[in-house]
Amino acid sequence: QVQLVESGGGLVQIGGSLRLSCAASGRTFSNYAMAWFRQAPGKERAFVGAITGNGVTYADSVKGRFTISRDNANDTMYLQMNNLKPEDTAIYLCAARLGGRSTSYSFYGYWGQGTQVTVSS
Repeated sequence: QVQLVESGGGLVQIGGSLRLSCAASGRTFSNYAMAWFRQAPGKERAFVGAITGNGVTYADSVKGRFTISRDNANDTMYLQMNNLKPEDTAIYLCAARLGGRSTSYSFYGYWGQGTQVTVSS
């Protein structure tokens, strides 16, 4: 089992920045592909980005604004979000899976509870 806990969400103005964290426990963190998804009210869960030891994949909607990183020594993944827009408002969830990066939420077996990000004017 892998336990995931997100933190760092909040209210931010348009154009602002936030950094989310996802702390993992329970298994060897470095063996897992880690990902961020987000879910806005009334919408499906959407891929944000995923990271493994050999690369990162981003959704087109966040390329150039968001950066995913991981600290295997501290079992933590991060999501640095810059130039935030109202359409970035959502619950952000981290996920883990053994194997490679995937953009589909159905391939991830472990999930955190999520953290709310609200972007307003």
